[in-house]
Amino acid sequence: MKKILALALAALFVCAALVGCGTATPAATEPAGTEAAGTEAATAPAEPVVVKVAATSAPHAEILEQCKDAMADKGYTLEIKVMDDYVIPNTATEDGEVDANYFQHMPYLTQFNAENGTHLVSVAAIHYEPLAVYAGTVKALADLADGAKIAVPNDVTNEARALQLLAAQGIITLKDGAGLTATKNDIVENPKNIEIMEMEAALLPTVLDDVALAVINGNYAIAGGLKVADSLAMETADSEAAVTYANIVVVKEGNEQNAGVLALVDVLKTDAVKNFINEKYEGAVVPMF
Repeated sequence: MKKILALALAALFVCAALVGCGTATPAATEPAGTEAAGTEAATAPAEPVVVKVAATSAPHAEILEQCKDAMADKGYTLEIKVMDDYVIPNTATEDGEVDANYFQHMPYLTQFNAENGTHLVSVAAIHYEPLAVYAGTVKALADLADGAKIAVPNDVTNEARALQLLAAQGIITLKDGAGLTATKNDIVENPKNIEIMEMEAALLPTVLDDVALAVINGNYAIAGGLKVADSLAMETADSEAAVTYANIVVVKEGNEQNAGVLALVDVLKTDAVKNFINEKYEGAVVPMF
């Protein structure tokens, strides 16, 4: 009996030394990727955790590829699901097939949520892709002939950007206040009777032999082998469009504090990724950090 009592007392002393026998506060409560000093090692998962992100191939998936090693250092395996589509990445995020997506800007996300009843939110703005005017059969803006054809994206948000860019070059004039909701109906002056041809954004690089000019999204310009440095005009970094149409990392509402996604945002905003973007895309993709 004395022996049993002695063992029990010894166990009590051990429990006291361990602050309550397993009830001690966890080493860290901050999600991975936060700025809390000294928490990086504590917040890294004990075993690698897979973070699945849907992205269009260029430039988004290419940028994400640069994050894999740094994510591994934080204890995460970054799995990139390439989806060259503007619908499936959002539905996959809503359904939980992926943790996040990276391919769109806020106006598109807002429109998508409204039309599809999804519950998706932005957690970070990473870059913007300036629309630019590329030469087709005409090699200079000053050489535009009467009745020339200019191709622009046919989706609501990017068509407005394209029209604003053409207006900034003096090719057309838009109604006051049209802003980033402008359509062809908002053109109030068109001195050269330019024909605006609306078409699927992905097809724009393929029609340059058939139109005078084309206003092309950065990602599709890259895919089409075009360089923004060769464009005739582009959206400026301080334009309303640059801020409004920044490309974002998106999660389902309620997952804003997902530790793996926050770790990815931290990695995306490093100098290493910024340098990659600047060197790889030569102005066709511009970091927002």
